[in-house]
Amino acid sequence: MDLFEKCKAFSLADKAKELGIYPYFHYLESGQDVVVNMEGHRVIMIGSNNYLGLTSHPEVIEAGINAYKKYGSGCSGSRFLNGTLDLHLEFEHDLAEFLHKDEVITFGTGFQSNLGIISAIAGRHDVILCDKENHASIYDGCRLSYAELKRYEHSDMEDLENKLKTIPSDKGILIVTDGVFSMGGDLCKLPEIVALAKKYGARVMIDDAHGLGVFGEHGRGTAEHFGLEDDVDIIMGTFSKSLASLGGFMAAKKEVVEYVKHTSRPFIFSASMTPANVACAHQALKILKREPERVKHLMHITDYMRSALKSRNIPIRESVAPIIPINTYDDFRTFYACKVLFEKGVYVNPVVSPAVPAGDALIRTSYTATHTEVLMDEAADIIQDVFEHDLPNMPNFEEMTQK
Repeated sequence: MDLFEKCKAFSLADKAKELGIYPYFHYLESGQDVVVNMEGHRVIMIGSNNYLGLTSHPEVIEAGINAYKKYGSGCSGSRFLNGTLDLHLEFEHDLAEFLHKDEVITFGTGFQSNLGIISAIAGRHDVILCDKENHASIYDGCRLSYAELKRYEHSDMEDLENKLKTIPSDKGILIVTDGVFSMGGDLCKLPEIVALAKKYGARVMIDDAHGLGVFGEHGRGTAEHFGLEDDVDIIMGTFSKSLASLGGFMAAKKEVVEYVKHTSRPFIFSASMTPANVACAHQALKILKREPERVKHLMHITDYMRSALKSRNIPIRESVAPIIPINTYDDFRTFYACKVLFEKGVYVNPVVSPAVPAGDALIRTSYTATHTEVLMDEAADIIQDVFEHDLPNMPNFEEMTQK
C-alpha cells in the first residue's frame, strides 16, 4: 500500500471549503492587536492569546530590533554548543527570580518545552499521571519519555488518587497538569493535587502557558494564585502568549534544571531561541513586573465581557480565565458561526471534535488587557446578532455533504 494513500483520501478540509465554512488559516495584514486587518477588512480580535497586549508595545518591538542589530538573525546552533548568548543567561536569571525558582532554562517553543522536560525527567521505570484535558504537547512528551502513562478524568481528584494508589512504591511518579485549561478556561485543582502528591510521594509539574501573566497578584501564574509556589516542583510556560514572543521555559530547582540541560534530547539537539525572541520576551517580562495592573485589567475586561454575553443570552460556559467558551455543540454550526462572525467583524476560534468530544463543540473566545469596554460591547452585539438571526437560519450542511 502506498504510504500517501491517507493523504489522497483526506477530504474534510476540501469539503469545508466547498461549503464555504472552512475556518482555518485566515491571514492578517497587520500586527497582532485588539483590532486587526484580516483578509481586507477590520476585525475585532477575540481569538488570540496576547493576554497582556504586549505584542505591539513599542518597548518590546524596540528590544527585538536592537537584538537583531547586535546579534543577527539567529544563533546557528544549540544551547549545548555555540548557541548560548548572554541574552539567554540574563533572561533566564530574571525569569527564575520572578518565578521564585532556583533556575530556568529556555526552549525554542512551548511545545518543545514539554517534549524536552517530560521526556528527560521521566523514564521507563516511572509513571506519569496526566489530566485527560492536558495540552497535546504534554501527551507527546509523555510518549517520548517511555514512562507508563495513566490518564485521570478531568480535574477528578478521586480518580487521580485511585490511580496513585495502584503505583508501586519503587516507581518515580510525576503528576502533570495544565494550570489553566486552554479550551474551558478553568483552573486545575492545585491544592488537592499538591496534597495528593505529598501523600503518595509524587512530583508536580504545571504547564502554565495560559497562567503566566494571567493569574496571581504579580502575574506569576497558577501557583502564585493558590499560594503554592514552593510546592510545585516544575513550572513550564511559553513566551507566545503573555510575553509576546516565541519560546518556552522550565523553572525548577537547580539540580533538576542541570539534569534536564544535560539529558533532554529536544533541548540538546535543537537550535536556541533567536536573539530577537529572547529580547522581546525579556522586555515583556520587565513590563509585567513594572505594570502588574495589566493583570488586573485583563480580569476586569474578561468579567465585563462575560457579563455582556450573559445579558445577551449567549450560551457561555463558566470559566475563570480570560477565556470564555461559547457552546455551539455541532461542528457545522460552529464553523458557520465562526464564518458569519468573521464576515461581520469578529474573529473567534472554532473548537470541534476530536479536540472536544463529538457534540460538545464550542467557540473559544479570549481576551487582552488592552481591550476596551467599547470594543467588548461592539463584539457582544455582533455575537448576539449572529446567535439570534444567522444560526437559526443556517443551511443544512449535513444534507449538503450527502449530495
